[in-house]
Amino acid sequence: MAVETVQNIPQQYVTDLGVDYGKQLAGLTAIPLDTSRFAPQVAGQDPLQTQSYNLASSGVGAYQPFLTQAGAYSGPQAYQQFMSPYQQDVIDATLQDFDKQAAIDMRNVGLGAAKSGNLGGGREGVMRSELASQSNLDRGALLATLRQQGFNTAQNLANRAFGQQRNLASDITDFQTADINQLGRLGGLQQAQQQAILDAQREANRLQAFEPYERLNTYGSGVASLFSGNAPFGMQSTVTPNPTPLQTALGTASILSGIFSPNRKVSDRAYDVV
Repeated sequence: MAVETVQNIPQQYVTDLGVDYGKQLAGLTAIPLDTSRFAPQVAGQDPLQTQSYNLASSGVGAYQPFLTQAGAYSGPQAYQQFMSPYQQDVIDATLQDFDKQAAIDMRNVGLGAAKSGNLGGGREGVMRSELASQSNLDRGALLATLRQQGFNTAQNLANRAFGQQRNLASDITDFQTADINQLGRLGGLQQAQQQAILDAQREANRLQAFEPYERLNTYGSGVASLFSGNAPFGMQSTVTPNPTPLQTALGTASILSGIFSPNRKVSDRAYDVV
């Protein structure tokens, strides 16, 4: 009995494409990729960020000199550096005027006593003593008032200077912080822009590096589809092997046994004769 085998033989151009794809795949994958061209990169600090960092570093403790100076304007002796250099001159001039007026008052006591006929008497002495005592009290009070005024003025100036130095220390910190923040923001924008450029370049390098692989992948998909659907494009052939001598002998014996079979009907033999 003959054995029939049906083979789907792809057309030659399909086979040629498969061979070509295999060669290209082997050649392309044999070349190592330079991954450094699309390795992640981090943008460096922008010069403005560096300036911000340096300013922050150098500005640490920048307020300290102002606080130290402010300390000099506090304490029980702080007022002394604010005493007016003309304070003593004012005091001396004022006391001189007071003494002149006191001398005039004392002289008037003598004139009054002379007019009343008590010149050199006990009454004049009492009046002079009372006037001198009151004059000394008034002179002392005037001196204390002048000195208190000078002290109050100097103390107020010291307090004002103390507050100003503290405000300057605070302002210095605020100003530096504002500069640092502004430089940091601007530098951050520049750094972000540079990072975006690096990322875009890395993606472009990656696309360029993998473009041959993607192209070959598309090529391979097309070739695979031709192989998987080659029946409509291929050629079908039926291969019938030649019978062997044994198969021929067995076939002949089967035919003869049918002809000479004793059970065969007459009608069948008649048909064979015809």
